[in-house]
Amino acid sequence: MRRPSPPPFLLPFLLLLAATSPSATHGFNITKILATHPDFSTFNHYLTATHLASEINRRQTITVLAIDNAAMSPLLAKHLSLPTLKNVLSLHVLVDYYGAKKLHQITHGTALASSLFQATGAAPGTSGFVNITDHRAGLVSFAATSDDSSAPLPPSSSFVKSLNEQPYNLSIIQISKPLSSPEAEAPAAAPAPVNLTDLMTRKGCALFAGLLSADADTLKTFTESAEGGLTVFCPIDPAVKAFLPVYKNLTADGKASLLLYHGYPVYSSLQGLKSNNGVVTTLATDGGAKKNYNFTVQDDGEKVTLETGVSTATITSTLIDQDPVAVYEVDKVLQPLELFKPEETEAPEPAPAKSKNKKGKQVAETPVDSPDAAPADLTADDNAASGTRFVFAGGVAAVLLAVVVIA
Repeated sequence: MRRPSPPPFLLPFLLLLAATSPSATHGFNITKILATHPDFSTFNHYLTATHLASEINRRQTITVLAIDNAAMSPLLAKHLSLPTLKNVLSLHVLVDYYGAKKLHQITHGTALASSLFQATGAAPGTSGFVNITDHRAGLVSFAATSDDSSAPLPPSSSFVKSLNEQPYNLSIIQISKPLSSPEAEAPAAAPAPVNLTDLMTRKGCALFAGLLSADADTLKTFTESAEGGLTVFCPIDPAVKAFLPVYKNLTADGKASLLLYHGYPVYSSLQGLKSNNGVVTTLATDGGAKKNYNFTVQDDGEKVTLETGVSTATITSTLIDQDPVAVYEVDKVLQPLELFKPEETEAPEPAPAKSKNKKGKQVAETPVDSPDAAPADLTADDNAASGTRFVFAGGVAAVLLAVVVIA
């Protein structure tokens, strides 16, 4: 029996509901996914240590050629520096989607895939590509390319199994041995340190940079943290200027804590912040039960907000996103609960106007927008609109129920 179509008058309501419903947002966390596979803990650890994990998470389409703990041992035995190891592991991250099915359906049996080593510009020439070959009997091999024609051919690695696939965004597959090339194993220089105060001064956060520069110990904490990974949220100059009278009344420890509260001791791209909403610690966090100095990262798909319990700041621009340091501009000073109370930041309500009753005594007039005049801070118009919204919502629910019954 054919199900009846929805009545024509119902279609606008259905379209309205679809338009206002929350949409799914893309995002994955390579570290959390690999954590469910203990045999890949060493590979997972070095993805984090080299900051490749955050680079993987920020990509929309990626394939990770994972190596188990046993296969990682020969690579670690070379005692490569961390920057050089990052280049080698970058060969294991392809900037395209290759699931198990696609690997066995490669056109003409071979494909040249760009790796993160090539895509980020770290590889000289064309040495950052990976040859993928689909052989007979279901065997698939991987081999890194090299610009050095005199160098021996690098050993190839074989497809073992698929660990996780999210078509067509993320594919994690196991290969039998590490990939490498002379270019990837060449000594790599460590990235130049970022001068935080100079960057912020040039990009609209000069007042905040000045406060940091005036506190040598706090600035040292920021600088040293940047070596291992740091995300800074610097408030814009107008926000700091408006907050200065409050800042000047803080104790020396309070000032230091407030400045440190703007540093998150982990590198995080903007995509990473969107994908990993929740409570985060700061440079001010000391582990004590009463000194958490945390805030909550949230996003609605378009903007990212930082909620402290006292204030809510929004990320307005990116000053730098260069692993291991990211600096974002925010529109407000972050105020921790450990130093402020929510009511202290709100403007006092005006005193009610006085009027005389018939006997000449003064009485307080109830403001139109007071809680007594309209519960839940609703005026008469707001209450009417609210009632209309409830009737509208109830009508939609009733119509939908009728359609279900008819169906």
